[in-house]
Amino acid sequence: MTWLGLGRITAAIPKVDAFGGLKDRPKKESSAVNYLVVGSDTREGLSKAEIKRLRVGGTEVAAGKRSDTMLLIHISKKRDKAAIISIPRDTYALIPEHTSSSGKLIPATHSKINSAYNWGGAPLLIQTFESMSGLRIDHYVEINFVGFVRMVDALGGVTICTKRAIDDPKSHLVLPAGTHTLDGIDALKYVRSRQFDGLGDLGRMKRQQQFAGAMLRKATSADVLLNPVALVNFLNSALSSVSTDPGLKQGDLLTLAKQLRSLSASNVRTLTIPLKYYNYSRNGVSASVLWDPELSAELFDRIKRDEALVDKVKAEPSATPSTVDKFNTGSAADDSCSS
Repeated sequence: MTWLGLGRITAAIPKVDAFGGLKDRPKKESSAVNYLVVGSDTREGLSKAEIKRLRVGGTEVAAGKRSDTMLLIHISKKRDKAAIISIPRDTYALIPEHTSSSGKLIPATHSKINSAYNWGGAPLLIQTFESMSGLRIDHYVEINFVGFVRMVDALGGVTICTKRAIDDPKSHLVLPAGTHTLDGIDALKYVRSRQFDGLGDLGRMKRQQQFAGAMLRKATSADVLLNPVALVNFLNSALSSVSTDPGLKQGDLLTLAKQLRSLSASNVRTLTIPLKYYNYSRNGVSASVLWDPELSAELFDRIKRDEALVDKVKAEPSATPSTVDKFNTGSAADDSCSS
């Protein structure tokens, strides 16, 4: 397929039966689109050389697969605004009744939300999130370690800025404070690091949001958009690096890419689902996080209605509007070293 006359889009997209068997799903409220993007930590299919190069350990370290990263990406019906919302993988959740891989019926049980992916793959994860949020997921996108590395490398690296030095023992990432252009492998270490600052997953999610913003800025920069070879190489790499639900076709993604070419990074909000408790233990589940019931419900209602997440308040007719940001959002245009 030729895209915008720039070159040949040749990549085929692997498919995941993400919505198979799902019933009684939330109603779709508008033409806005909700994507559930999952970064899988599966080591399956990786060669010993790739495991060594990526420094992620083999299946003896982490057998099976878990949703290492979960993002809800909401794109407005006019395609002029977007939100990237981190879903904490340690979210306390009620995993619905489901059938195991051996055919055994498993009753509904409390666990962390990433267990849904491990136990029942994309369908159970989607069912769990939809039942908790009331939002309908329109499309599912999954990327593994190697796919992420390929996408970053296809962009020629992504530039980030860190206020403090990083020396993370688990990811093996060592960076002095300041600005760095990360290749795919170091970028993977960056978005997976969570031990150096004492903030655990919450710090990691903040870095993932900052990296997503930096990657968006790079992908929509003149270096990529105005360079036909770089643009087509990135699109081919991106399409070959992900798996999607069968309803998401290559043409749909390319159409979306064209629609979003004029989307300003400042119109992309980044945030984490509001939390009430950060070390919640109940029903045999420990060290989980609990969503704030009021704020999370309001957030999901605004997403459902395709409404702004930041309010503009004008006290008097002549006053300059001020903003109220109750969800503590950032912007994909933000520089993490100046915030």
